[in-house]
Amino acid sequence: MSKFGPEYVRAIAPYQAGKPIAEVAREFGLDEATIVKLASNENPFGLPESSRAAMLEAAADLGRYPDANGFELKTALSQRYDVPLEWITLGNGSNDILEIAAHAFVQKGEAVVYSQYSFAVYALATQGVGGRAIVVPSVDYGHDLDAMAAAIDADTRLVYVANPNNPTGTFIPAAQVEAFLQKVPANVVVVLDEAYNEYLAPEHQFESSAWVRKYPNLIVSRTFSKAYGLAGLRVGFAIAQPEVTDLMNRIRQPFNVNSLAQAAAIAALNDKPFLEKGAKNNAEGYKQMIAAFEELKLQYVPSFGNFVLVKVGDDDQAGARVNTALLKQGVIVRPVGAYGLPQWLRISIGLPEENAAFIAALKKSLS
Repeated sequence: MSKFGPEYVRAIAPYQAGKPIAEVAREFGLDEATIVKLASNENPFGLPESSRAAMLEAAADLGRYPDANGFELKTALSQRYDVPLEWITLGNGSNDILEIAAHAFVQKGEAVVYSQYSFAVYALATQGVGGRAIVVPSVDYGHDLDAMAAAIDADTRLVYVANPNNPTGTFIPAAQVEAFLQKVPANVVVVLDEAYNEYLAPEHQFESSAWVRKYPNLIVSRTFSKAYGLAGLRVGFAIAQPEVTDLMNRIRQPFNVNSLAQAAAIAALNDKPFLEKGAKNNAEGYKQMIAAFEELKLQYVPSFGNFVLVKVGDDDQAGARVNTALLKQGVIVRPVGAYGLPQWLRISIGLPEENAAFIAALKKSLS
């Protein structure tokens, strides 16, 4: 029997997203209104009202194609990050940026470096172009940047660094990231994936976009899906020097960010009260979560994102077993066996009452 497509594409295991509420309701015979979803690191406050209003206004022109170059959104981002307009590439979520980078810079057989326990899409993007993955063992569930720099070989074209990292929540201080950038050869592109940057406490914040001026091989990737509450609209962006953005825009699909998404992102970018409300809820929810884990004597990884990775048993079925028990109680979290962490679950931080519902369900599941 003939097979279609290259072997490296057939070898890809498709990305497994968090279970939708409707699917869990059908599967377990539950009322959708009672289900708590803490699986996909979404903003528990949902869409900002400012974005909703901007979308309603933009809806009047949906018979037209969106601005393929995203001029107004790029202008807003240019002003926010103090970079020229032509340094910005828009993506259909930052996931799109990660894949565009692989297609733009990696040929079949060339190497991509990333850390163990880092975002699943790095592996998928590498496989999708027939690249060779160099997976560097983690240290304390986070990136070992010295080992990653040492792992770069003559055929390496791309390095992915997540900060904070998903699914483990670990964070690399600015000085360590820049020391790593100084070690990376100039012909190797580094994608600094900062999807959770806005959740960092003020003392950990640093503006990595300023590094783009110093490092022509650096791409800073950000998203509107997390802190900005626009996960369903799919808006991401990259900041890099023109030689890099030019290649990325040759690969990027035309109209990859739709009109509603562009309008919503502009509004969200300037909605400081919404961001502050989300950051406050996240900090308080994190304390609520780890207090429960400590009470239950469960190991967890200290997190700098809007989620916590927690170990729920010692056997390799623990994560799946506890996940199923939680689903039966109407609580959706994220099993991470596909990341090589079968004893662990990743829990998004929700509203106080959602966190409380999860904690109560977890206690029942463990007992």
